[in-house]
Amino acid sequence: MEQLTLVSNHTRSLKPLVEAALQNELRLLQAGIQRSEQKLRTWEARYGFPTSEFVHRYENDQFEETLEFAEWIGEHRLLARLLEKAQILQEVKFAN
Repeated sequence: MEQLTLVSNHTRSLKPLVEAALQNELRLLQAGIQRSEQKLRTWEARYGFPTSEFVHRYENDQFEETLEFAEWIGEHRLLARLLEKAQILQEVKFAN
């Protein structure tokens, strides 16, 4: 578990500001996740197999390298990072 302490010289409470900023960031991440998932569904429909199968075959050099396949694998990796960041933000708890 990681803890973070914020200190401000202002009398206004930081908690509502930080909560709002985290919620806004989470909304942005969720919008990015939706866009990324839609892009993956487009490739899955075009090629007729799920991204998980594509990744397995791609990592085993079963495809010729193309720009579209590079974009597909990149989008898959981006989605993984976005999901990880969203999970971290969703698990943030305020001590006070």
